Amino acid sequence: MHMILRRVFTVIPAVALQVLWLYLTLTWLAPWAGAIALILSILSFIFVLYLITKRDEGTYKIIWLLLILTFPLPGALLYLIFGNKRTTRPLRKKLEAAGALPPAADEGQAVYEGLLAADRRAGQTFRAVQAMTGFAPRPNRSAEYYPLGDDMFPVMLREMEKAERFIFVEYFIVQDGLMWDSMVDIMARKAAQGVDVRVMYDDLGSISTYCRENADKLREKGIRVAPFNPLVFVKGTLNCRDHRKMLVIDGKVAFSGGVNLADEYINHIQRFGHWKDIGFKLTGEAVENYTRMFAQFWNAFADPHDPVPAAFLVPPAQEDPGPADGCVLSYYDSPLGDDAVSNELFIDLLSQAESYAWFYTPYLMPGDALLDAFIRAARRGVDVRIIMPGIPDKKLVYRMGRSFYPVLLQAGVKVYEYTPGFVHAKASLVDGKIGSVGTVNLDYRSLFLHFENNSLFYRASLLDALKADFLATQEKSRRRTPEDLPGGFWHWLVDGVLRIFAPLC
Repeated sequence: MHMILRRVFTVIPAVALQVLWLYLTLTWLAPWAGAIALILSILSFIFVLYLITKRDEGTYKIIWLLLILTFPLPGALLYLIFGNKRTTRPLRKKLEAAGALPPAADEGQAVYEGLLAADRRAGQTFRAVQAMTGFAPRPNRSAEYYPLGDDMFPVMLREMEKAERFIFVEYFIVQDGLMWDSMVDIMARKAAQGVDVRVMYDDLGSISTYCRENADKLREKGIRVAPFNPLVFVKGTLNCRDHRKMLVIDGKVAFSGGVNLADEYINHIQRFGHWKDIGFKLTGEAVENYTRMFAQFWNAFADPHDPVPAAFLVPPAQEDPGPADGCVLSYYDSPLGDDAVSNELFIDLLSQAESYAWFYTPYLMPGDALLDAFIRAARRGVDVRIIMPGIPDKKLVYRMGRSFYPVLLQAGVKVYEYTPGFVHAKASLVDGKIGSVGTVNLDYRSLFLHFENNSLFYRASLLDALKADFLATQEKSRRRTPEDLPGGFWHWLVDGVLRIFAPLC
């Protein structure tokens, strides 16, 4: 808590200056109040037309329309600061200034041809994701699935001990404790041996757990550190957080999934009952996409004079890679572009589901298009299931998620809540042949505002492990039914209000 208070007191002067500037501006304009009211009405009308014609999520438009029409000046200012993608220009400029990475070793054409021959519909899905992200599919040589962070953590440590060239760490939350301290011990020893060790963490995501003093201690150990999008003053880019999670070692091994670097994620401590999270380890050519993801962010948002060496982007030679276990396309979502990649992907997966479509998510606040995709799939007879937490970490957000239950249950979607504790897993599985594991929640922030990473698998044995884990977790979960949901006017009213504000949470 002291970290949050200290950060707040640091930011207060900048916020106060912003408020003072706004007050002085309004005071100076007071004599022309009538003319200003007319101008604001005209501008509000223009804003409304702009929002209606803009390509954006319908629910997100509604909240801004309500704010702008009800409070023209504050609503317009809030939109200009937080709601408009133009506010992401500083982040976009940094990515552009960093320059493009060298071309990837393989553009995935052979993988496409094999996919299209085996399953044209799945091949089209992979092609669409590559077109939107620029990341190519790879043969999946080995992907190991971990049903708990507890299982993945010791493997992460073992692989870090083997590092010879570099260790790249990028996470939303970093917190001192058994998990992080164990990793730091290894990274410090490896840095002393000449291994290139770099850490990037989200400054706002770690606001209560990590600070500049912690980062300075890492630098003293020879570890390069960079906070993403530091909280200095209130700005539009605060909405765009680095929610990605990846550990990349020598370009040979990559770990990802929902697990952050804090002790509750490995159940060393318990805050909300048993913490159910998942992750995976990739080896082989598929690791290249993660190396490139990290390098692109580091080169853009860390010290521009200390870029990731180009040699690290070259995948290690493999004498005998062995047979492929399906294929995988790892990519990252960006709020800077026009396409909400994972949102489009999940809609696509639901549209092609024939037998079943199962999802893990800790938060449930889908936009209109994704919500309709769930409903349409269930109505045509697809077995659609969603596993949610039984114990919430954020009660208001949890309440918002439950506001979507009635319409989903009425359509035939099966919703389960994990009774032992909190589900933080993020995954999808369709018909046992295609699915994803990554950092993307089924809420507006993950789908539209955050930087996320995700891995889409096809015909990989990892999907069999995901299916078995989903069924085992379902056995520990309570299925919700329309009959056990509270009803009545006031409940409906609260649900309606929460649904409006869901895109901002």
